[in-house]
Amino acid sequence: MTDPAALSATAALERIRAGRLAPAQLMEACLERIAAREPALRAFAHFDADAARRAAAMSRPGALHGLPIGVKDILDTADLPTGYGSPIWAGHRPRADAAAVAWARAEGGVVIGKTVTTEFANRHPGPTANPHDPARTPGGSSSGSAAGVAAGFFPLAFATQTAGSIIRPAAFCGVVGYKPSFGTIGRAGMKLAAESLDTIGVMARSVADCALFAGAVAGIDLGDPDTRPERAPRIGLCRSPNWAHAAAETAALLETVAARLARAGAAVSARELPAPFAALAEAHPLVMNAESARSLGWEMTRHRGAISAALIERLDWGLAQPAPALAAARGVFATLQRDFPAAMEGLDILLTPSAPGEAPAGLGATGDPVFNYIWTSLHGPCVTVPAGAGPNGMPLGIQIVGRAGEDRAVLAWAQWVAAALA
Repeated sequence: MTDPAALSATAALERIRAGRLAPAQLMEACLERIAAREPALRAFAHFDADAARRAAAMSRPGALHGLPIGVKDILDTADLPTGYGSPIWAGHRPRADAAAVAWARAEGGVVIGKTVTTEFANRHPGPTANPHDPARTPGGSSSGSAAGVAAGFFPLAFATQTAGSIIRPAAFCGVVGYKPSFGTIGRAGMKLAAESLDTIGVMARSVADCALFAGAVAGIDLGDPDTRPERAPRIGLCRSPNWAHAAAETAALLETVAARLARAGAAVSARELPAPFAALAEAHPLVMNAESARSLGWEMTRHRGAISAALIERLDWGLAQPAPALAAARGVFATLQRDFPAAMEGLDILLTPSAPGEAPAGLGATGDPVFNYIWTSLHGPCVTVPAGAGPNGMPLGIQIVGRAGEDRAVLAWAQWVAAALA
């Protein structure tokens, strides 16, 4: 019999609904995985096995009935501490769940614990290790969510992205990550940093799992990505303005994937972003750091000494930016968001790297979001699916990008890509 902890969310849900798997059994299987590997991986910021068992026993029927969920510790939970990855908030107990968490519970989802985030979902990493090699980073800022899904601690997890914090760690850990169109999942109860960028998304073992989870908490129908489209996709192979940062394994991966998708019937052609999109290299960090510095006003003015040196440097830089520069950077966002659909004319999706290469060695940094911040700035949906392995045997992902608001189609095409690469 298949270990329940190894099941995808959709497969586990099917068994629960058929009476062949109880939520308590699924939870016990996950708890066994946690007991075996959590001491080395440290995916959780807060975890209580007995509380998780009680929650599973009381799970209600719904779209997520009985499915264990990891909640990134940047989202409030009423029954678990929420520390935002910062010592300033150690032991903080919100009175209410974040809206996304509340809706997940209402649909029968079972919060199994809070997963490690970098400091305020920004720079300073937590202690989490990569399940494929504990000497390597799992990526960030959604470190614990990515590691936990990969290790079988839970089939679903909340994640967030301001630059590359969903796509990159999911790729590093060999799982599926979905950053929805900006605003798809409500941010009430999230520790907000960059108002123009912060996006709640999800991680899971399959594209269909991501569609199920995100659709349930957002209250929208994202379709069944496992339903095969009537035709093959029109794919633009986009190296992006940051191609110089691609490691050798990523350059080889993009060519191999493109060839395999063409053999599977896709119409694959090169499609580079027009020159004005290179302006996002300056606009994104300006908006991200200036907005984050203002959002963290209480921490900056009352607890400055408890903010890491790496983060305070970026926040101070953000505060120093003149108001006209911030307005101009936001104007770049608005212009390029408007122009992006034309840059994709004649295509269904773009295919681009999820990360520069495989997960770097060491836990002192979480990797470079250089292949992510462009798409986050453009507010469209992005999905990373596993696509191979690097020179050290670590997972590599490939990123599928689409137009804002076309999440249902992008998820379907992402599954088409995943199936063609399986």
